[in-house]
Amino acid sequence: MPSGPSSAARTPFVLLVVVLLGGGLISLLLLNSALNQGSFELSELKKKTTELTDEEQALQRDVDDSSAPDALERRARQLGMVPGGSPVFLDPDGKVRGVPSEAASPKPTPPPAPPPANPAGATAPATPSNTASPAPGESAKPGDTPKPPASGTPGPPASATPDTPRTTATAPTTSGR
Repeated sequence: MPSGPSSAARTPFVLLVVVLLGGGLISLLLLNSALNQGSFELSELKKKTTELTDEEQALQRDVDDSSAPDALERRARQLGMVPGGSPVFLDPDGKVRGVPSEAASPKPTPPPAPPPANPAGATAPATPSNTASPAPGESAKPGDTPKPPASGTPGPPASATPDTPRTTATAPTTSGR
């Protein structure tokens, strides 16, 4: 029997099996790398989700702290608001139910005490007979009588009445978190 024709018939079959095995291995390699890439993306997205969840919780805590009743009251007082008292209702027929009253005016805060006027070069000790500081360019003399310091902020006018509210400008503040 000749050995040539049987080996010739096996060659295409062996090549087909080798190509199928090689293709299968290459496709498994590509599939594995795609799954690994997806795994890395998934872990990055989970990490980002965790960070964003933590940030959302911190922001929600800030909102909760700012909307607490004592924080709202403090902020309203900073803006010059006062409690309204008990409510009064107006019936459809025009009858007033309740006792109307004026809202309590905010208590004026006393102005801060002015810092003691001390020129840069003056180092004289304060004594009962010499409590006023000399004007710039003048020197203190031992026999000088004390003068009250001039205030840059005038007091309330003499015609001010207690029910006239006194307002002071304040800069808005933030919680700073």
